[in-house]
Amino acid sequence: MPDALFSILLFLHGLAACGLFLYGMNCYVLLFLYRRLQRHEPATRAAWPASRPWYPRVTVQLPLYNERYVIQRLVEAVVRLRYPRAQLEIQLLDDSTDETTALAIPLVECYRRLGFNMTLQHRPHRHGYKAGALAAGLTCATGEFIAIFDADFVPAPDFLLRTIPFFQDPSLAMVQTRWGHLNRPYSRLTLAQSFGIDGHFWIEQTARCGAGL
Repeated sequence: MPDALFSILLFLHGLAACGLFLYGMNCYVLLFLYRRLQRHEPATRAAWPASRPWYPRVTVQLPLYNERYVIQRLVEAVVRLRYPRAQLEIQLLDDSTDETTALAIPLVECYRRLGFNMTLQHRPHRHGYKAGALAAGLTCATGEFIAIFDADFVPAPDFLLRTIPFFQDPSLAMVQTRWGHLNRPYSRLTLAQSFGIDGHFWIEQTARCGAGL
């Protein structure tokens, strides 16, 4: 191998190694910040406003794209949210090209008959992809707050009751919640994936938020 080519490859290898080293150090920094935050957790929690009955209007947005296997589970989870029905709007933002739309139509009709304010908005294009679908839904949303659930989410019934009260703090603009897992023990692969996602939400997100990053 020519010396010049060998030198270039050696330089690129060293550059990649330095990048991996810095990325690895970032993990240690976040872990340090997380541990430091835990020592002050009681004071941090005490700073949040106390929960009291408060039910502002909420629009729940459900972006969909070819989700025929999970759409019914998603909709059934959302209608189980414990929140005043008159203050809840549910938008199915559907960009699907498969039978998802056909499955969504009877679901929406069924729950509208039961008194839910639920609409299906189907776009014949995917301009902007998921963000475009959410933005299109916002043009007619009536909620003071927006809750977004991906198609594979299964929100707990008390999700809104546990998150909306935080917005009594006027300095707060968004709440990001931790993801859980439906299939953690299914295989070693799903177990390993759950460790990675838990590390992101439990340690990294907590550390970044607590450190003002």
